[in-house]
Amino acid sequence: MEREKKSLFSSFHKNVDYMKDRLAVDKSFDVISLDLEYAGRKMALFLIDGFAKDEILHYIMKLLAQLEPEQLEPDPLTKLFKTYIPYIEIDRLEDLNKAADLVLGGPAALIVEGIEEIIMIDARTYPVRAPAEPDLERVVRGSRDGYVETIVFNTALTRRRVRDRSLRMEYLQIGRRSMTDVCICYLDDIADQDRVQKLKTVLQKIDTDGLPMAEKTIDEFISGRHWNPYPTVRYTERPDTAAAHLYEGHILLIIDGSPSVMITPATYWHHLQHAEDYRQKPLVGAYLRFIRFIAVFVSLFILPLYYLFSTSPEFLPTGLEFIGPSEPGSIPLIAQFLIAEVGIDMLRLAAIHTPSSLATALGLVAAILMGQVAVEVGLFSSEVVLYLAVAAIGTYATPSYELSLANRLVRMFLLLVTASFGPIGYAVGITLWILYLVRMNSFKTAYFWPLLPFSFRAFRDVFLRSPMPLKNRRPAFLHPKDPDR
Repeated sequence: MEREKKSLFSSFHKNVDYMKDRLAVDKSFDVISLDLEYAGRKMALFLIDGFAKDEILHYIMKLLAQLEPEQLEPDPLTKLFKTYIPYIEIDRLEDLNKAADLVLGGPAALIVEGIEEIIMIDARTYPVRAPAEPDLERVVRGSRDGYVETIVFNTALTRRRVRDRSLRMEYLQIGRRSMTDVCICYLDDIADQDRVQKLKTVLQKIDTDGLPMAEKTIDEFISGRHWNPYPTVRYTERPDTAAAHLYEGHILLIIDGSPSVMITPATYWHHLQHAEDYRQKPLVGAYLRFIRFIAVFVSLFILPLYYLFSTSPEFLPTGLEFIGPSEPGSIPLIAQFLIAEVGIDMLRLAAIHTPSSLATALGLVAAILMGQVAVEVGLFSSEVVLYLAVAAIGTYATPSYELSLANRLVRMFLLLVTASFGPIGYAVGITLWILYLVRMNSFKTAYFWPLLPFSFRAFRDVFLRSPMPLKNRRPAFLHPKDPDR
């Protein structure tokens, strides 16, 4: 939403009073207003305590204190701007409201008597942690740095790996009150400009007070389909993963306050890729990816299939007659599965809120309660615990946390329709799941591409993890400008 423009007054004191009122200097202890006088001119400096670099501002004030009145003549603004304020990030504004909004973001505003513009000094710093390897995207070998919560650090980590003159970092702010910094990052020589422009248009139309959950708040605005559990953008905290997608023609969204960078567009298969695939030899990487695909699909289908075979043993293939609970337990099989699913989710939530020093103890307690004791008292059969553990392993083997949660909901849906309608329910449930994914789009891109619509070359690259030289072939669905270079 456009803010009302407020031009400077002709009176220095009115400008200062307006800024003090706009920033509520007397009501917030961390908003600082300094009344200064250098070279015979009154000045006022507005800044936020904790954002400003004290040593930089102290150095600038020290230099200004040495000025004589004649040194600022005949054009004091030009003299200050180009000569006597020795800093890199400096700008000037004629809008009091915009200057006040910028001060709340970190830069300092200097109002000088007799000058009809405000001098903005971007000498700010944010509390920041050191770049560290993301917990969700660990690799055996490879870089150990990761994105942090400060947007400038994240853009620097990206540019460090993409030293291309066509790399674009376009800045905008979202949120009427939060004024959150957002960066659209793409390679101008590769990315589809129509897609870039459409994304900008969607972002500029976001009208909300703020982005309290950073990238997840933006996701709800740009993805639509609020009841759709499947992620339509991919998240990464690894700069090398983000750089690889830039080379393909994807567009990144970097949001201040979050270490998760959004990759758009993203298909279903993008959520099954991991940096570890490319940290190994092509054959080994292809094997790891194949195992991951098996784990993910096993986590989806093994529990409903086991329930189907247990309740309808006539469908068991020859030689697999051993499948089925030898001791059914004291409650129905479907209830055992649902209770166990809810129990695993409770354990996951408990692990998130448990201090790391107690995590091992929590795991031991959960293993005993949900395993040995539950079987001994007859709550679960031993085979239910076995197959549920296999499904849980497949869930945690999914690289995308968002995709694993969506798959868990689909698994419970398949369990319910299989329990309700038997083999027909199992077949219809899987069919509906596939049709749902086929009908989905991620920024006007088919979610199931390259399987549907089918593209042989892309399908081969997705499933086989082609050698690195072949990765210079950019995915066709991104409409890159140079697809074969």
